[in-house]
Amino acid sequence: MKFFLFSDVHCDALACEHIVKSARHADFAIGAGDFGLFRKDLKKTIDALSAIEVPTVVVPGNHESHAELLEACDGLGHFHVLHGGSVRINGVMFHGLGGGVPLSPFGPWSVDHSEEDAAALLPRGDDDLVLVTHSPPFGCLDALSGGEHVGSRAVRSCVGKTRPLFVVCGHIHEHAGKQSEIDGVPVINAGPGGVEFEYPD
Repeated sequence: MKFFLFSDVHCDALACEHIVKSARHADFAIGAGDFGLFRKDLKKTIDALSAIEVPTVVVPGNHESHAELLEACDGLGHFHVLHGGSVRINGVMFHGLGGGVPLSPFGPWSVDHSEEDAAALLPRGDDDLVLVTHSPPFGCLDALSGGEHVGSRAVRSCVGKTRPLFVVCGHIHEHAGKQSEIDGVPVINAGPGGVEFEYPD
């Protein structure tokens, strides 16, 4: 199975064009949040990304709410908006968690969730699934330039307990396009340039 992963587009028209072209070679596309910028121009960005032809899973970032993303994707039958829920597409199960976790200092425009609220929205079962979160797991692709780790402990715990097939995240721009792992589970911070990722059938 071939996936094209992306995140943190932030209204960049050239990045959207690149993502649409790159996703043509994939079986699925996954967008891990932050399509708009400061709660603005979300619809314009989703309209540009709507040219993606393959099934596409998206979660909201902290620059847009779940409701705003649902509205922007309304009518796009091949786009699946996830936040605290799952969907099975062509035999593959996806679970999504949007927003910034934990709470950020960015201000009232930022859509954030506490670790407790995030834990309630994450999967608990043992089904093989792809986990899509805007925020990275704590201690993995989450260090700021000063070295401070700002990822989610709830996401980290979920990865350890449920062991998803792989994790797609974004949010921390310093790690865009990078891949790591947690106990053998691949974790990819996709970034606006996107990442081609292949998982064996």
